[in-house]
Amino acid sequence: MPFVVFVLAAAVFAQGTSEFMLSGMLADIAADSGVSLGEAGLLTSVFAVGMVIGAPTMAMAASAVPRRVALMGFLALFALCHVVGAMTANFAVLLGTRLVAAVANAGFLAVVLASLPTLVRPPLVGRATAVILSGVTIACIAGVPAGTVVGQLWGWQSAFWAIAALSALALVVLWPTTSALARRGGSSAPVWTEWRVLAQRRLLVVIGLGVLVNAATFAGFTYLGTITTAVSAPGSAWVPAALALFGIGSFLGVTIAGRCSDRYARRIITGGAVVVTALWVLAALSAHTLPGVLVLALVTGAGSFGVGSTVIASIVSSASATAPRIAGALATTAFNLGAIAGPAAAGLAVGDAAQAHRAFWISAVFGAAATLVAALAARRSSAARAEEAAAA
Repeated sequence: MPFVVFVLAAAVFAQGTSEFMLSGMLADIAADSGVSLGEAGLLTSVFAVGMVIGAPTMAMAASAVPRRVALMGFLALFALCHVVGAMTANFAVLLGTRLVAAVANAGFLAVVLASLPTLVRPPLVGRATAVILSGVTIACIAGVPAGTVVGQLWGWQSAFWAIAALSALALVVLWPTTSALARRGGSSAPVWTEWRVLAQRRLLVVIGLGVLVNAATFAGFTYLGTITTAVSAPGSAWVPAALALFGIGSFLGVTIAGRCSDRYARRIITGGAVVVTALWVLAALSAHTLPGVLVLALVTGAGSFGVGSTVIASIVSSASATAPRIAGALATTAFNLGAIAGPAAAGLAVGDAAQAHRAFWISAVFGAAATLVAALAARRSSAARAEEAAAA
């Protein structure tokens, strides 16, 4: 695997840490900014919205310049947003930096995913995608807790400075390692013509699977801390332990699936959707016991991210041939639409902390929907192959 892939994963690690680390700092940010805790929570919501908006729009904007320049520009803008955020106590300015940082993050990730077929040999695209996405899972395991600790020790601004410094370091290393992306890639046709790829039924199915699988993942993960608190105690050390176990499982799932997805993507997606649905059902049934929550946190993390990373890699592979400039944007948008839809649906089902386990049932519903879509797609594909064979 080329060294540049790991450098890109490090940049994604910094961005993933930034996206999730505010959960442990909202009270301090609210106090310093003079807003309520609920208003401070908008910093997380606006980041998710920025990711969804930024992926397609920034992918189109980046098509006018070489991918190397686009990567540098997005990462530099992301770092600058954190410098400005660390230097302000104005909540409106801070909210604006989070939105712009999210758009830059989405653009960076979209260009990275679209560039993988250029950076690695075709048989390694799935594995390279897993390495990139492992940056997000490692952020959940180590980056978010570390960012929270840094914020607690030296103020929340210090966490912003740390993200800016890590992004700047990645920026310095990326320039000499991305020479393969120095030329403008893709077709000379207008970029908007690549959106015709959405007329391909197979690609739409994979994108839909990406939304459903990731919705299942984030519906359950969002309420994992609340569920753990309900079966332990407020402020218990088991809460960060459960979150860490989910992150460890996610990393293992991405790593293992990444080694197999290039050869067995269809089997991983079709069979994995069934397995993930069963795991979320088990998680819902075991949500009243601490050992059950801890064990299933590890296992659901592994299954969900293993299947999810394979779907994301499949989106990139399916779209790259005819839409190389927006393939990464399609994958990024599917991921983030799931990250928004899952918690939103779970929020409708969860009335209070005592009902938090319902989020796992919502994950199971999304998983069942993904299983149905994957099964129907596999059946249609088999029928098409049979017709081709008969015609031959």
